Amino acid sequence: MGDFALEAAPRQETGKGPARRLRAQGRIPGTCYKPGGTPMSVSVEARTLDNLLKASTAGLNTLIDLSVAGGGEFDGVQVLVKELQIDPVSRELVHADFFAVDLTETLQVSVPIHLVGIAHGVTLGGIVDHALRTIDVECLPNAIPEEFSVDVTALDVGDSIHVRDMVLPEGIELLTDPDLSVVSVVAPEAVEEEVTEEGDEEEAAEGDETSEKDADSTDEASSD
Repeated sequence: MGDFALEAAPRQETGKGPARRLRAQGRIPGTCYKPGGTPMSVSVEARTLDNLLKASTAGLNTLIDLSVAGGGEFDGVQVLVKELQIDPVSRELVHADFFAVDLTETLQVSVPIHLVGIAHGVTLGGIVDHALRTIDVECLPNAIPEEFSVDVTALDVGDSIHVRDMVLPEGIELLTDPDLSVVSVVAPEAVEEEVTEEGDEEEAAEGDETSEKDADSTDEASSD
C-alpha cells in the first residue's frame, strides 16, 4: 500500500441533478477506468481528494490506494487521477476521473519541470524565458518522477537548455521532442522588440479595418 488512500462509494444516479446533490453533501462524482474493464461511476469526498493532492508533491501523478464501498474490481487497486475538473469561479473540485494502473506495465505521463538556481545572464540584465513547463515520459507507475530539476545557473544571455540536454533517470523513456527549448535567457531588447512588433501588427490591422469602414461609408454616400 502507498502513502495516499482514498475511499469511494458506488454511484447509481448520473446527470446534473444528482451531481448537484452530491456536491451539496461535500462529495463529487467520479468515474473509474481500467484497461479492458467496464467503467464504474463513484463519488468521493471533495475535500479529502483536494487535501491528498496538495499533500503530495507529485500532484496528479500521485499513486492513490482506492477502496470502494461494497467491493468490486476497483476496490483495493492503485489509481492515478486521469482528469480533474475544477469550477473556474469557485476553484472547487467538481469531477474526477480515476485510471487503475498495473504496476508491471509502463504508462505515459506528463512531469513538471522545476528550474533551479539564478541564471548568470540575469545578473547582466537578461530575462529567463521558461518555455516548456512539462515533458512527457513513459515509465513504470512506481517510477514516476515528482518533477525534473533543471539547473540554470550557468546560462548566459543567449544560452538555452533543450530537452535533449536533460539527464533522465534510468528506466524513464522520453516522449517529448528533444529539440524543444526548455529555458532560455534572452536580452530585454529582444522582448521589447517582440512586443513592439505585435503592437505594430495590431495597429496595422486596425488601420486596415478603419480604411475599409471609410471606403464603405464613401460607397454608401455615393449610392445615396
